[in-house]
Amino acid sequence: MSATAEVQGTDSVGNNLHPRRWVALGVIAIAQLMVVLDATIVNIALPSAQRALDITDADRQWVVTAYTLTFGGLLLLGGRVADYWGRKRTFIVGAIGFAAASAIGGLANGGEMLFAARALQGAFGALLAPASLALLTVLFTETRERAKAFAVYGAIAGGGSAVGLLLGGVLTEYASWRWCLLVNIPVALLALGLAIPLVPESKASGDTSYDIPGAVIVTAGLASLVYGFTEAAKPGKGWDAPVTLAFILGGLALIAIFFLIERKVKNPLLPLRILADRNRGGAYIASMLVGAGLLGAFLFLTLYVQNVLHYTPLKAGFAALPVTIGVLISATLASSLIPRTGPRPLMIVGPVIAAGGMFLLRFVGLDTSFWLHLMPAQILLGLGLGLTFVPLSSLALIGVPGHDAGAASAALNATQQVGASLGTALLNTIATSAIAAYLVSHVPTSPQGAVRTGLLAQIDGYSAAFTWAAALILGAAVVTAVLVRAHKEDLPVENAGAPVG
Repeated sequence: MSATAEVQGTDSVGNNLHPRRWVALGVIAIAQLMVVLDATIVNIALPSAQRALDITDADRQWVVTAYTLTFGGLLLLGGRVADYWGRKRTFIVGAIGFAAASAIGGLANGGEMLFAARALQGAFGALLAPASLALLTVLFTETRERAKAFAVYGAIAGGGSAVGLLLGGVLTEYASWRWCLLVNIPVALLALGLAIPLVPESKASGDTSYDIPGAVIVTAGLASLVYGFTEAAKPGKGWDAPVTLAFILGGLALIAIFFLIERKVKNPLLPLRILADRNRGGAYIASMLVGAGLLGAFLFLTLYVQNVLHYTPLKAGFAALPVTIGVLISATLASSLIPRTGPRPLMIVGPVIAAGGMFLLRFVGLDTSFWLHLMPAQILLGLGLGLTFVPLSSLALIGVPGHDAGAASAALNATQQVGASLGTALLNTIATSAIAAYLVSHVPTSPQGAVRTGLLAQIDGYSAAFTWAAALILGAAVVTAVLVRAHKEDLPVENAGAPVG
């Protein structure tokens, strides 16, 4: 086949190649970057937004979890909608909705309005992300071209968090925290302006029924759990308060109902057969545990460097880069190791290294050195995460029939978002409770002492959060050791080493 035929003709099995597919890839990459960076861009802006909108410590985690909850809870439904309603149409609606939600959040005059806007962002992101991935699959049918396209997509997914941290720092310091949300509007308009003329429409044939009850119930169940965790952090409440127990038990009941629905419904959001395999089940549990420990810890690292070390937002963004550097190094190494070792060894060693880095953060103080303490701890964290994330996607696809591959991949992404939601809420409650307990047991005797006591109380809370985050990540290694039995011979050849996106 000639080079010209590859660009404008057909692939190796006779499928027509879209002539503007590489331009369309650029459009899709812009939209994907917007969705990915929004998971982290608000972390740097959170201290400023919390002060401006008078958000309590117990409620601040909703700025993060409102987004990850709706995104993770509706992601599987979004994939189905994109397939059957039309991928381009879903992409356009997702981009418009995401921009509108960003405008509401940027103009928020109170915490509740900001939380609602973030939830809307997550809902429309749940349309945008799977539509983008599905469009890539349809546009790039030639094996080598598809590998290049997915490499671009994976790089965006992996590097978007770092871009979010830096951009959040720049916008918060030189403009306003509000621009961390408003910046999505021109990006979405650019993606829309290019997508309408350049991206082709496509849709799947067959049964177009949607499991809307399943999507609503699982999202409501997760939200109820998070709300229960939040209530436990409030003064006068705690874990044994009736309202806390009611929301936690109610959330668990709704999630149980969701699994009953998935057993009965004709086209389930989450086909339970993909969970039956111990390797995939282990991958999903490990993904949720790592997501729970990781995003929650990022939140407290941001709060620590700004509230205790008094870093500017921009400096705080740069201070979080060592994690990304560690991920890039170990992800490259893991991609070459997986064909030789299989996924299991990496997914045991990776979380152990990451948990070690997280545990080092437990020993932060009033004047902790970035170069001697924070940077080494974050690099260790990143190295472990890269070794963990890379084999996850391959493990989730082992033995999956072709018609379930999309659902299996989407479920892996959803578990990371759900883990992030629950972990952030849980760690915030642990930190807030530890801060309150420290203040009760250390009563200052002077105004100067009150300032110092307040800082030490925050450090005590953040240290508790880092400790529990380390435990959650370490749990992923234990789960892998117990459940995963896959060998290198079991890996799907084309997906080995693919990035988790």
